[in-house]
Amino acid sequence: MSATGLILDGVLMLLLIGAVAFGIRLERKLAALRNGQAEFARAVSELNAAAGKAENALMALKSAGQDTDLLHDRIVKGRQLKAELEALMANAPKRAEPAARPEPAPVVQQRQLESGVQPAAKAADPAPEQAAERASMILQALAANQTAQQSLNRARRKLDEDLFAA
Repeated sequence: MSATGLILDGVLMLLLIGAVAFGIRLERKLAALRNGQAEFARAVSELNAAAGKAENALMALKSAGQDTDLLHDRIVKGRQLKAELEALMANAPKRAEPAARPEPAPVVQQRQLESGVQPAAKAADPAPEQAAERASMILQALAANQTAQQSLNRARRKLDEDLFAA
């Protein structure tokens, strides 16, 4: 082989060694880029999960707000009924009248026969029934008020837990 051939072979070998070194450096940079891309994809998926949790928390907050409004309305109605019941109870001793002694049944029947009236079913006095019905409604409202307050407290606790959990 001639000297020119050996020189050209040497230059060619140096160029090949340079190309291999460049390829190795390029491979390392591409590997780092792939790792960065995988980490970026992981970060995007975590961001999506966090956005989903935030959306769920907002829905829960909106629902809790609606529940709070409903419970507030029930509490207001319950307080009104409570005040009405207290007023009725305060006035009860003032309105109470002694009950008339009932006449024995034979005397009542004798008077009806004398007046020519057929015995009929007595019409009940609507006032005591209405008072009993109102008292029952007020007691139900008080129970609903207590239940509403408990539910409101649970909703507040859940909301606090959700807010502090995020």
